[in-house]
Amino acid sequence: MQTFADATAVIPGSDAFAADLDPQWAVGDKLHGGYLLAVLARAAAARSDHPHLTTISATFLAPPSPGAATVTVEVLRAGRASTQLRARLEQNGRSCTEALITLGLLEDSDPWWTTSTAPAIPAEHDCFHSPSNPPGAPFPVPLLDVVEHRLDPSTLGFVVGKPSMDGRIAAWLRLADGSDWDSFSLLIALDPIPPASLTLGMPGWAPTISFTAYLRRRPAPGPLHVTMQATDVTAGRMHETAETWDSKGNLVARATQLAAVRMPAERAR
Repeated sequence: MQTFADATAVIPGSDAFAADLDPQWAVGDKLHGGYLLAVLARAAAARSDHPHLTTISATFLAPPSPGAATVTVEVLRAGRASTQLRARLEQNGRSCTEALITLGLLEDSDPWWTTSTAPAIPAEHDCFHSPSNPPGAPFPVPLLDVVEHRLDPSTLGFVVGKPSMDGRIAAWLRLADGSDWDSFSLLIALDPIPPASLTLGMPGWAPTISFTAYLRRRPAPGPLHVTMQATDVTAGRMHETAETWDSKGNLVARATQLAAVRMPAERAR
């Protein structure tokens, strides 16, 4: 098992960065979207004097396969407080993911002012540890071997055919390699597993079409509490928002995404 840092490493070249996309960071045979964005962010950071990812807005064009890929980075603006860049992941001459990225400096202090409070969730040891190859699942989820997901039991009714219909997934997450979360690995946590669509009785996976994340502070050591909420499903598209809270109870990141879903016939009319 590669560490997250190794799995997202990039090597600078004359006109692009080389990446080796790791098959473990996948859902079924598709590489996880947050993982791909972390690779792009690593390459962007190598072109900047600012160490932390603060915002990213991405479009997923085509799913790359594990293995060799390239990342091109263009610096749009380099200022004292932030660097803004454009990054593209390509494989075999095909554009797979493109992103606008801002890098800056994140603090680890408590908020000066906030209305955000972490929602209640059972203790980590009282939550369900998701296996990477659960019985009856349509495909294995290798990502669950490298990112530990412990799901709030109240969100798991869909497993026994009784979806909650509230569109909510909540979980505790840890990196299996034991490393602390940072602004790059937070991109994994902002797209937790399973998708919120399963709690709405919608079969199949929910591939991300577009994704935007805002990183607020450096996470304190320890697990992350993640909540993902579906807010609207229309015409085969689902809007979701995700929030992550660190072990001190501080909001560390927030994301929104548009995902494709397979709508049940009785609700699609």
